Amino acid sequence: MITLNSALIVTAILFSLSLIGLVLNRHNLIVLLMCVELMLLAVNTNFIIFSHFLNDLAGQVFVFFILAVAAAEAAIGLAILILIFRKQKTINVSELNTLKG
Repeated sequence: MITLNSALIVTAILFSLSLIGLVLNRHNLIVLLMCVELMLLAVNTNFIIFSHFLNDLAGQVFVFFILAVAAAEAAIGLAILILIFRKQKTINVSELNTLKG
């Protein structure tokens, strides 16, 4: 049986890895999007863990709504990424200055 503490440690490690990925990688836009998705996965796992240990299905139902929004967000993010690459010929974040005034 998995204890609450060990499950929360695993999700904290997932969240920390994604946060480290965001901080250390400031160049590749695809890796930044993957780190944000990993953060969301860690939070969803926390919802499922607490829902299981509290015997309440509300957290698990909430995860389905979050995953639907995350799928739409990932699709839109990748579409924007493809458009930026077609125009700028790069996905390096430091070279993307089209939004600057």
